[in-house]
Amino acid sequence: MNIEKRLLNMEIKQNDSNAMIIEGYAITYDEPATHTSGNYTFTEVIKRGALDNADLSDVVLRYNHNDSWCIMARTKNNSLQLIHNDVGLKIQANLIDTQSNRDIYKSIQEGLINKMSFSFTVAEKGDSWSVTKKQSYREIINIDKLYDVSVVDMPFYDTTNVYARSVEKIKQQQNDLLKLQKRKLLLLQK
Repeated sequence: MNIEKRLLNMEIKQNDSNAMIIEGYAITYDEPATHTSGNYTFTEVIKRGALDNADLSDVVLRYNHNDSWCIMARTKNNSLQLIHNDVGLKIQANLIDTQSNRDIYKSIQEGLINKMSFSFTVAEKGDSWSVTKKQSYREIINIDKLYDVSVVDMPFYDTTNVYARSVEKIKQQQNDLLKLQKRKLLLLQK
């Protein structure tokens, strides 16, 4: 079995209960990732529908795919939600209150960690290749199993932006919007 890993961006949300909730896209469809080494270029794209028949029954959230790091969240206990939509595979995770999760959460808030990855196997005849001496192009059309999604330092796919949002910033933005709306009403009444 050849388990593969790919990397992407993520975002973080914080709510009033001080829960540590992170969100992001582990997979984005039809967004090629191209990497060059010397005179050789490799491009890969996950095609829309590649997850339609995938086994997503027990997926864990990790840091850098590291098996020695504590699991951050998991689909089996519903602390990790996988949301399959037109963009790709979105994740939402509610991290439990452990020191390692607090450290990762803070690093995500500060933008030190802002990418995601996924490890997977491809189904038989689940990909197509075009190979020349100087380049390879791979389309993945059928993922067999998703093993993990990971927050990572270095992505393979760099197709989404991720940012941290805090309750305080959201409340400030709401207050600013209310003030603008009140000013607009006052101007209209004059």
